[in-house]
Amino acid sequence: MSAGEGFEGVLIRHGDRDYDRARADAVWNGRKPQRFPDAVVRAASEEDVPRALSYARSHGLRVSVRSGGHNWSGSPLRDGGLLLDLSGLARCEVDPVPATATVGPAATGQDLVAALAPHGLAFPVGHCPTVAVGGFLLSGGLGWNSRAWGAACADVQEIQAVTADGRTVICSETENSDLFWAARGAGPGFFAVTTRFRLGLHPQPAAIVTTSLTFPVSEVGRVAAWGERTARELPPYVETALVLRASGDSAATPPAGPQIMIGATSFAASREEALASLAPVDACPFAASAESRQAPEPTSFAALHAGAGSLWPPGRRYAADTLWSAETYETQLTRAADAVAHAPSPRSLVLAPVQPVSEEPALLRNMAFSPLGRSYCVSYAIWDDPGADGANDRWLRGVAAATDPSGHGGRYVAEADLEADAARARRAYAPADWDRLQELKARWDPENVFHPYLAP
Repeated sequence: MSAGEGFEGVLIRHGDRDYDRARADAVWNGRKPQRFPDAVVRAASEEDVPRALSYARSHGLRVSVRSGGHNWSGSPLRDGGLLLDLSGLARCEVDPVPATATVGPAATGQDLVAALAPHGLAFPVGHCPTVAVGGFLLSGGLGWNSRAWGAACADVQEIQAVTADGRTVICSETENSDLFWAARGAGPGFFAVTTRFRLGLHPQPAAIVTTSLTFPVSEVGRVAAWGERTARELPPYVETALVLRASGDSAATPPAGPQIMIGATSFAASREEALASLAPVDACPFAASAESRQAPEPTSFAALHAGAGSLWPPGRRYAADTLWSAETYETQLTRAADAVAHAPSPRSLVLAPVQPVSEEPALLRNMAFSPLGRSYCVSYAIWDDPGADGANDRWLRGVAAATDPSGHGGRYVAEADLEADAARARRAYAPADWDRLQELKARWDPENVFHPYLAP
């Protein structure tokens, strides 16, 4: 490890004493991909970023970038090249009068929630508390209350970025607008390093209330059909998700078998409005067959984060894949149900948020991200034993094949199994947007300083 080469942070080369730790820390997942960069730069300041790019160019190294390392595929960890670790750039400054925040790429969702709450402000942060805003915003950002507020990147007003040739530039709708467009959706294929985001904020919802019903997996078709129909009729500030779980409460005796849960959370202007908005879910016509029921109860962003953190804690082994489809949720979850019931790990699940992001044209303007189907689901393999890696990989790809038999479904780049096939990244974008990303990559990074999208 060295603080030389002009860095305020540290440069760690392959073979240095701290290399293994730096490589492992680059990926939040307990499963560390067997990929080995030549060097790691841990930036201590924004000024370290152009220094790192200069070092990479002078040594002929391609660059990958880590904000928080929460990418399921471990995209920042690549063979060869330089890994630029931005985890030290975690500033989070709130200006309550214009309702904006200036954040570094390593600031997490829970950091932002804590900073905004005293000012009565909010932002559609990632569902897991430890997701850093850098990769989240660059990928589009499907966060809490995105059905009302839109993809999180819609609230990015401006970024500061360092380009492949080492220039620091400001990007917005009026300045370097093409790079700004790419920064709102390009994800791990972005061809610059974002060192700062300026975000527009929302008023804190006065009442956040959640409710849920859980049924045996044999009810999957009925629950999914009713759940989708009901969810689409609810106000946009109600977030609804269907969840297929391989096992329910493992502490129960005997443990609960495969289940389907429907959960709804209202981000409302008052408790009365929240309860009224959730009434259609609470009035499920076949609620009597539910195995468990949570009556509407108040919650908070911090509590929602705590719940998500308990489902996806650090240290476990994970693999994930996404699917945008023209099919209904009933079709997709019925196809997935048998695979979930026979998952090699009881912790694995399929999450299907209904309308996970607003489709209002004004909230999808000027961004590389776009929703690509009627339904959206994410399959998560979650396990502990390294010896079960192969079984869980096969399970995940089996679910993908069952729910997308044509192989033509869309993907969300932030949570796609990018090593499943060479078309995974391309299928995360509308064709014209993919073509534009390639053109902009050639313009802004003509020497291919930055690694392309991870692929098999």
